[in-house]
Amino acid sequence: MQLINIKQITGVIELISGLHIGAGDSEMRIGGTDNPVVTNPHTGEPYIPGSSIKGKMRALLEMRSGLVDPEKGAPLGTKALKNLSGEKRGEAMAILRLFGVSGAEGDEAREVGPTRASFADCPLSQASSSKLVAGNLSATEVKAETAIDRIQGTAKGGSLRFTERVVAGMSFDFSITLKVMEGDEKLEDYLLQGLKLIELDALGGSGSRGYGRVHFELADKELQQKFAGISPLA
Repeated sequence: MQLINIKQITGVIELISGLHIGAGDSEMRIGGTDNPVVTNPHTGEPYIPGSSIKGKMRALLEMRSGLVDPEKGAPLGTKALKNLSGEKRGEAMAILRLFGVSGAEGDEAREVGPTRASFADCPLSQASSSKLVAGNLSATEVKAETAIDRIQGTAKGGSLRFTERVVAGMSFDFSITLKVMEGDEKLEDYLLQGLKLIELDALGGSGSRGYGRVHFELADKELQQKFAGISPLA
């Protein structure tokens, strides 16, 4: 298994709607929110963890492949390869090579090889950071949500929840590194399809309520033109 190339796909993630990726803060502070976003501890600015992009892309590609285990819901593993052949096996292998497997999975793990795609954390872009400073603006907003009584048409008592989210219009710099091994030439296309699936769905939490609508703008113009023409579900 020979390494042929290492490609870097960079660009900007533009927020079309508010984005919530939680910080996992279990402490409720006076004047705070129930559900804060993750921020850089040194600058206080929000960022998008690379793991959030990787996890959502993998989940969507697995859903598209039809290889999601309906009972366990666990990520696709090498055990599935034993019962697959042809196009389905090829698709499963592409997912496993992009996102990686545990070395403890045995002979099948050796066939898959090393993880090809690495997703960096995405900091707030310089353009957005400068905009916030110039206008003395906040990168986040706090959105109140509540359950509605279906009979009365009013908010249910005690159901009010405050969720912090990064405001629409902010942008983040992203970078994905792709190792290209011998026989991997089509994995870049698969990766671009994964990005397009995220655009069609959502990133972060509460996507069904309109959060997390994003647009990827790739720095490489030729690659961006190719990305714009992708129809991942066609």
